[in-house]
Amino acid sequence: MKTSDVGTGDTASTGMTVTVSGQSLVAAGDINGGLAQMSDLLSNVPTTVIGMERSAQRLGRALVVVVDDRVTQGEYEDVTGPLVTELLEETGFIVDGSVVVPGELVDIRNALNTAVIGGVDLVITVGGTGVSPRDVTPDATAGVLDRPVPGIAEALRASGLAAGAVDAGISRGLVGVSGSTLVVNIAGSRSAVRDGMATLSPLVTHVIEELSSLETP
Repeated sequence: MKTSDVGTGDTASTGMTVTVSGQSLVAAGDINGGLAQMSDLLSNVPTTVIGMERSAQRLGRALVVVVDDRVTQGEYEDVTGPLVTELLEETGFIVDGSVVVPGELVDIRNALNTAVIGGVDLVITVGGTGVSPRDVTPDATAGVLDRPVPGIAEALRASGLAAGAVDAGISRGLVGVSGSTLVVNIAGSRSAVRDGMATLSPLVTHVIEELSSLETP
């Protein structure tokens, strides 16, 4: 697991919003402060959330990382994070929360590394997968992955094209494993989220069953 950028003192001028177990936290001008809050909350999740109801259908713990400059700047409300959370819960995951970060390499990479260190089974990033200068989610993800899983990334692109989303063909989204955590990049539109999650669910379920540390019934 590549975690060299965690705790290095990198900061960002924009804020970060963290929503965990219904709490929305904002760390304006201090991305490491926000990540520290996220780390503290994640460390409590196994006892405060999983311990409440550990059903046989639960596949593991998941975290959503939304990459969106406008949301972090307060121009728009995050709508994709709650949507991904809902779809993950329908699939059978316990969702620890949603993190919103700006399109900066350091911020995205630190959020991913913090989630991996926190022990989640699945991290889904939303947004920043295209070809504009601010679309750096795949670049940040590449520095975190230990083993790529290109087949899932290609399946996401193929399903998007089949659904008529032309921009799916230019998505640079990656999928891979960091430590024992599966990391998946999907595009940021609501249609891309719905289509991507429909394609992703059965594939991710198989991978998580191999990687998850949760006890099997």
